[in-house]
Amino acid sequence: MKPMATQRLLLACLILSASSIIAVGAAAAPLTHEALWLMKRVGVPVPSPDGRWVVFSVTEPSYEEEGDVTDLWVVPADGHAAPRRLTSGEGGESDPAWSADSRWLAFTATRGEDEKNQVYLLDFAGGGEAVRLTNAPLGARQPRWSPDGRTILFQGAVRPGAVDEESNRALAEEWEERKSKVRVYDTFPIRRWDSWLDDTSTHLFTVAVDGDGVARDLLAATDLVAATGFRGRGSRSGDDLDAVWSPDGESILFVATTEGHTAARSRVSTHVYQLPAAGGEPVRLTSGERSFTSPVFRPDGAGVCFSLHDDRPDVYFAHRNLACAGWPWNGEIRNLTDGFDRSVRDFALAPDGSAYFTAFDGGRVKLHSVPLAGGEVVPAADGESGAYGGVAVSSRAKGTVLVANWQSATRPQEVVRIDRDGRRAFLTELNTETAAALDWQPLREFWFTNGKGRRSHAFMALPPGFDESQKYPVLVLIHGGHASMWRDAISVRWNYHLLASPGFVVVAPEYRGSVGHGIDFTLDILGDPLRGPAEDIALGLGEALRRFPFLDGERVAAAGASYGGHLVNWLEATTDRYRCLVGHAGLASLDMQWSTSDVIYHRELMMGAPFWESPEAWLDQSPLARAGSFKTPLLLSVGESDYRVPLNNTIAMWSALMRMNVPGRLLVWPDENHWVMKGENSKVFYQEVAAWLGDCLGTTDGADPTP
Repeated sequence: MKPMATQRLLLACLILSASSIIAVGAAAAPLTHEALWLMKRVGVPVPSPDGRWVVFSVTEPSYEEEGDVTDLWVVPADGHAAPRRLTSGEGGESDPAWSADSRWLAFTATRGEDEKNQVYLLDFAGGGEAVRLTNAPLGARQPRWSPDGRTILFQGAVRPGAVDEESNRALAEEWEERKSKVRVYDTFPIRRWDSWLDDTSTHLFTVAVDGDGVARDLLAATDLVAATGFRGRGSRSGDDLDAVWSPDGESILFVATTEGHTAARSRVSTHVYQLPAAGGEPVRLTSGERSFTSPVFRPDGAGVCFSLHDDRPDVYFAHRNLACAGWPWNGEIRNLTDGFDRSVRDFALAPDGSAYFTAFDGGRVKLHSVPLAGGEVVPAADGESGAYGGVAVSSRAKGTVLVANWQSATRPQEVVRIDRDGRRAFLTELNTETAAALDWQPLREFWFTNGKGRRSHAFMALPPGFDESQKYPVLVLIHGGHASMWRDAISVRWNYHLLASPGFVVVAPEYRGSVGHGIDFTLDILGDPLRGPAEDIALGLGEALRRFPFLDGERVAAAGASYGGHLVNWLEATTDRYRCLVGHAGLASLDMQWSTSDVIYHRELMMGAPFWESPEAWLDQSPLARAGSFKTPLLLSVGESDYRVPLNNTIAMWSALMRMNVPGRLLVWPDENHWVMKGENSKVFYQEVAAWLGDCLGTTDGADPTP
């Protein structure tokens, strides 16, 4: 057998070579990191109001620093012509928005001397170059056209004390020039994902399309933004106010909270506010403990719909329904999906009186519809495979023009149109030829009974050149979340097929706490964050080994990230079933994760009490408290800027491994956050994982995995 270092290098080169050489007798090329990473990434479709066109972003990834290219593309909604590139600016374009007459496009980009994203306007019908509309000191995002096409609404950050655009600019420059960079906080939270929060807040601005480009701050000097806890809906990019124009253009609806400063000790609800377009004090329309997000007006202007988050105190993962109210607002809210036991994701409202929405369901992301007047939720498209997302409807088309994204685990995301009979027609096929040339098979799947007696789902990915008569080592893949789900879709971060490519079979079971199986399945995790889910993972593996004789039960490893990383560390502490483990961004102990993460209160809801009131329960399911049992070789990985599962968790696990003299490998990414997102880093990550698994699992026949 060759030395381990040589084995690692040769195995990594074997599976990740950029070569497109096809083995003798093979009909397809091997899946490489380059083949996966360099596929075009098709964004969310935005149909024109008249239903004739669909605009979307396309990112062409690169391994070079800041080498990605993102442009807007357009395709006829009826598919009579191929998609074409619409923009080619040096800064990536995003947030496309059509004017009501379908002539103009607004979008955001950083071009020329721009230091921050600004709003640009493109005359789609008349042609010509896009022109910059805004000069927002701290950037502009999410442009929205007024119904009459004369004004653009957008969101932007504001320094404390700013009353208009000029004072905001002066305060921003003063902030940048200060000599001390100390961060000072009086409340919680202080971080989000990979950034320390500052004292800016998100405001709403309007700017005249034909004016001087000076934007008006609609929220400046209002009592609402002066509240200590004023925030928008939290997102990965910052606070989002989810702002939309009313049908008559006289007012704006948005979502916000004044309780953001209580996030360390309570659930924070966002509510719908109404703001006069001419300025004034916003009025809160909704009430109660529930959160309301993403308001959308009906095309006929007779009502407004929104995501309605469950208000039960134990549903901390925010089960979402689709609800509507009449307009003008009368306070009567109707839950359109009450009794539908799946959580609503994105949705769109159609002129035909229907709402279309997506929901996780048993390994798929399915498309459904429900009458806006109330009625039964029914399938709106074929949901036997793949995952829908980005659903959108043309608001003024004569017929229903329904578009969405669709993908599967072997077909990258594209834009599709959904016909009335539920059939999908591909409007883009930017990656079809590339994907079809690769040696990857559709996922297999099976069901098993978990430790709570519930029916649970699992996917299985096969390696290239799979031969049912052979014996294959097994990699058990554990998803993050926990309130998430393995789906029939492509991920570049934990790709089933790239992980399987050295000669492993990937088994990806769901565990209690996952979504897509009903709310009770998700709530089974309460008070039992690690032990119960680990039991379900073991049951899923056991069922796979019983059903599929090509799986080698003597050569099994497990891997996961985020909540999957939490569970990998729990497996390290509680079982010797696995030959080796791979964990990214996993916790070391429940109390450490609570005390250092950027979000914390939901962990108390999980455990039923804070740590100091019930330390035994918290320690009972903390991997670090069981470090004396560590014995399985473990590869650990973490980004230095991960504030969701901070670095000290991984350092603590590493210290315990070294103290117990357990073989390990530690990957620390100085320029990554909760995810490994950069091309070269991702390539190295897959190389390290493949080599680590190859060392402990070998190949199909158990021999040395190198040639």
